[in-house]
Amino acid sequence: MSGHTALAQPSTAAKRKEARTVIMSSYLGSTIEFYDFLLYATAAAVAFPKVFFAGTDEWVGVVAAYATFAAGYVARPLGGIIFGHFGDRIGRKGMLIVSMAMMGIASTLIGLIPGANVIGPWGAVILVVLRVCQGIAVGGEWGGAALMALEHSDPKRRGFAASFVNAGAPTGAVLGTVVMGIFSALPQDAFLAWGWRVPFLLSFVLLIVGMFVRLRVSESPIFAEAVAKESAQGTKRKIPLLEVLKRPKALIMIMFAGAAGFGLQVVLPTFSVTYAVSKGAPQQGVLYAFAGASAISILFVLLGGRLSDRFGRRPVMVTGLALFILYLFPMFGMLSSGNVALVFLAFTVALILHSSLYGPLAAFVSEQFGTTNRYTGAAVGYQLATLIGAGFTPGIVAGLYKDAGQSIVPVVVFLSVMSLVSIVFILLTRESKNNDLSTVS
Repeated sequence: MSGHTALAQPSTAAKRKEARTVIMSSYLGSTIEFYDFLLYATAAAVAFPKVFFAGTDEWVGVVAAYATFAAGYVARPLGGIIFGHFGDRIGRKGMLIVSMAMMGIASTLIGLIPGANVIGPWGAVILVVLRVCQGIAVGGEWGGAALMALEHSDPKRRGFAASFVNAGAPTGAVLGTVVMGIFSALPQDAFLAWGWRVPFLLSFVLLIVGMFVRLRVSESPIFAEAVAKESAQGTKRKIPLLEVLKRPKALIMIMFAGAAGFGLQVVLPTFSVTYAVSKGAPQQGVLYAFAGASAISILFVLLGGRLSDRFGRRPVMVTGLALFILYLFPMFGMLSSGNVALVFLAFTVALILHSSLYGPLAAFVSEQFGTTNRYTGAAVGYQLATLIGAGFTPGIVAGLYKDAGQSIVPVVVFLSVMSLVSIVFILLTRESKNNDLSTVS
């Protein structure tokens, strides 16, 4: 018995080491992907209206820029379908490498698009095409990264492990906002001529780093075991999307349960940044305030995932959303102060509350599906939630604000209703923290 135990311990230690490596690679990969994807949000707030929609009314240009931003969210479910299909058929790892390459190339090319003063409306057209490519890439990235972390981890720590993937979003936001903030310190003419482009061109450097890390991790053991079992039994592989659509309830529940989290998340670096600047706060100060708040929120995303391992996904998520509803009016009050310190406090509290929802979300979504359709189900469900929650929200709230004579009340009402809908659907979805991930379908 002692000899058997001695042999088993190194194997357990090796598995834990591999799990840590995979979780950190998922975190790094997610950080890079969301640096690229969310960098666009910041640029849509401070550069794109004047570069690609010059000559229009200020808030009309903002709404138009947010419309191109929405194109990425429209494309994300398509990315979930494409990458999910192949991720469930041939493996998670390969799809993560492809998605990262696609994102890095698209983001680099955005930095090279001529403005409206050079090629007129074609600049906006090219911008939309590349934004769609970004959306497809991140639609495939999230599902694979979440499943790699989830399927390598201890069953009792799945929420914490998967939360590292979602922690990549605020980390990417920090990097993107800091870099954009540095270049926004340039004279306005220089910033609009070339300064905003540099953060996008840096995506190519991040791509090289990310690819190096991604190539070094192993395939999901749960997926490999499921495929081996099917092969031994001679089971014919099914089309993952069709299997998911046979039981659409999980997709619908996830879509509406997660929508508010993405809506609130995307309002902060887009409309809220524009709103704070319009009320007199310096643009660079607002960008740095959001970056600092995002950095603080990283730890709270991980804490949210850890709390969900103890108390369940649903209680933690519902608590975060309910508190955010109560906080909306005070948040916009601080954002309108013109004081950078208050703007920083507004963003910090908002992102801490949001982390209670966002931390458990990766595990909550992924645990609803079986192994051989989990990539497809999780990716499509998650991306549909981002589409209805985040894709059009910046444009909607900017439009509501403009049409109401720049009153914040309709914006708060809209975000509150969205949050209440998500709370209802979270409560209607079964608790998943004790689900058995080894089930094949």
